[in-house]
Amino acid sequence: MSVNPAPSTDEERLAQLGYQQELHRRLSGFSNFAVSFSIISILAGAITSYGIAMAAGGPVAITLGWLFVGIMVTFVALAMAEVCSAYPTAGALYWWAAALAKRNKAAWAWFVGWFNFLGEVAVTAAIDFGAAITTSAFLSLTFDWEVTTGRTFLVFLVIIIVHGLLNTFGVNLVRVLSDVSAWWHLVGVAVIVGVLAIVPDNHKPISEVFTEVHNSTGFTFAGAGVYAVLLGLLMAQYTYTGYDASAHVAEETHDAARAAPRGIVLSVVVSVIAGFVLLFAITWSIQDYEGALGTDLGLPPAQIFIDAAGHDLGTFLLFICVVAQWFCGMASVTANSRMSYAFARDGALPGSRLWKKVNPRTGTPTNSIWLCVTCSTLLVLPSLWNTTAYLAATSIAVIGLYIAYVVPVFLRRVNPDFERGPWHLGKWSPLVGWLAIIWVVIICVLFVLPTSSPIKASTFNYTIVAVIVVLGLATIWWFASARKWFTGPKQNLIDKAAHGEQTMPTE
Repeated sequence: MSVNPAPSTDEERLAQLGYQQELHRRLSGFSNFAVSFSIISILAGAITSYGIAMAAGGPVAITLGWLFVGIMVTFVALAMAEVCSAYPTAGALYWWAAALAKRNKAAWAWFVGWFNFLGEVAVTAAIDFGAAITTSAFLSLTFDWEVTTGRTFLVFLVIIIVHGLLNTFGVNLVRVLSDVSAWWHLVGVAVIVGVLAIVPDNHKPISEVFTEVHNSTGFTFAGAGVYAVLLGLLMAQYTYTGYDASAHVAEETHDAARAAPRGIVLSVVVSVIAGFVLLFAITWSIQDYEGALGTDLGLPPAQIFIDAAGHDLGTFLLFICVVAQWFCGMASVTANSRMSYAFARDGALPGSRLWKKVNPRTGTPTNSIWLCVTCSTLLVLPSLWNTTAYLAATSIAVIGLYIAYVVPVFLRRVNPDFERGPWHLGKWSPLVGWLAIIWVVIICVLFVLPTSSPIKASTFNYTIVAVIVVLGLATIWWFASARKWFTGPKQNLIDKAAHGEQTMPTE
């Protein structure tokens, strides 16, 4: 997997990594950025998980916590981007792990790949289920629609099926919708901030927006307020996921060795800035803190919009969030399917021959798209009976993805033979890399701590259980079977040449 001197085209670069160009390369640098920016979606994650930080930490966790986590996540994005520039392939994280590991390359690729795959599926499930909750709140305000568990699940089904169809039609449509999504998010934030700054008669004192601590976790021990703030950081950390999408669509991006790493970093940096302005405006506009936290709408920001701007204008602001969340879910299915396609191309998924097929007309991995839609739906299915079960299943999303994010960064730091690509960090690479690794270790600890008291079955934090289950199953499968046949990333140019197939680049 060594990389030779810089090639003149993206197809030649991909060929050096062992792959024929199969996906259609139609994405610009902006479109690459837009896919990741849409998945981070400050109008999705920050809105649907706002109540987490309201209950644990309060305004200080929402505003200053967002900035702090954003800075740390930027270090992770920078470290990932440097590796992405060297290896701009759809396999991304698990491919990087195999390329960088000095020993046991296949094992590193296997475990990183499975954490990445399951994390992607869980994030898609969480995004579209969150979109269903927001859409249900909007329908309740607009049409006096009764929100029930069954109806929310039906809304979820409609959303995720539409996302599967949109992705099936081809990368050109994905490109257009991703570009529109990026502008919708930026203009939407500006509209929401403008309304919340001008319309309300009263605002919280700015000092409280940055310093007030709220603790509804039930913990009362000494230092419980600080503990609550730390738990509240999970709102921001949950939102800052999915920016690996820029790497997963690298094989569909022009000038991928530069555009994909830029997409990773810019999607995070723009989200940090725009998200801070949005969260400041929402928190500044809170009229009734406890009323918003316990709203019957099930979505505190929706109640804040109504209280601050009135029913009609508040509903319009919620509509902006609904559309943004639909865009977010669509982009998540795009990234998820590309990762699944690449993992199947390398023979790591059951039924890989089916999932690695590319539709020659649309240039999209159609079968992988619907595999991801199906898996995400199965993950949400328990929500019909038990919300805790759903939360337990999807908690692997963030921690699973960040484990997959940071392992290649760690392997890059301990591999002295790493050949950097055209986009790199220069002398800052060691500092940025180790800060990224330390931060991921910290959040892995935070994510398994108890989140509410008293601790019982309905309030237990099942994240550690989810992590152990995923790691355990991957380990058992590896030693029982996979280590005998999974050899790491397969280079399809070699396979195609062996079978006498055409290996000319495709558009």
